[in-house]
Amino acid sequence: MSDINIETARHNMVEQQVRPWDVLDDNVLNLLADVPREEYVPAGYQNIAFADLSIPLDLGEVMMPPRLEGRMLQALAVKPTDTALEIGTGSGFVTTLLAKSARHVYSVDIQETFISRLRTKLEQEGIVNVTLEQGDAAQGWPQHGPYDVIAVGGSLPILPEALQQSLTVGGRMFVIVGDSPVMEAQLVTRLSETDFRTDMLFETDLPPLRNCLQPDRFVL
Repeated sequence: MSDINIETARHNMVEQQVRPWDVLDDNVLNLLADVPREEYVPAGYQNIAFADLSIPLDLGEVMMPPRLEGRMLQALAVKPTDTALEIGTGSGFVTTLLAKSARHVYSVDIQETFISRLRTKLEQEGIVNVTLEQGDAAQGWPQHGPYDVIAVGGSLPILPEALQQSLTVGGRMFVIVGDSPVMEAQLVTRLSETDFRTDMLFETDLPPLRNCLQPDRFVL
């Protein structure tokens, strides 16, 4: 794909996919236009880097569609003073978007492959406000908390209490909750030490995080 075609595809992604999906925050739109998404997709998938679909990653994981990434960032309303936790590093594209918005980002993935790959890229790009850690954060990652922002990169059948408790007062968490094929994207905001508000944003479908907390299920 030529440079001209890439820029046209990037422009169309923002204007024809992301903006029509009620992503109207100029900061978010500008980020999606500025960060080279095609450099974060796996080899062989560059020709669909800007397509409205989930792109397969290694080890059965996926990269969110651009419109979903846009809605996530808009809902989180990340500020330059925020400390963010990303659960599920994946391709590293959202990690970079968060890094360009927040004071510091802690990104955790259960797969060392994703961590190693992104660490090299961040060093090449000179991005220094990201701490990458390998581990299982599906039920929480309190090591550096509390966090102003939590972005959960995979779905969860149920939301662990530990994740909510990792938010600062005023902190926001984007998470997709439920079982396939219909899940709800939620924005959880901590209002006080004891009170939380959950806003239902939209319905979607995304693979679950590994080792996520499971609800009790009725079995005959």
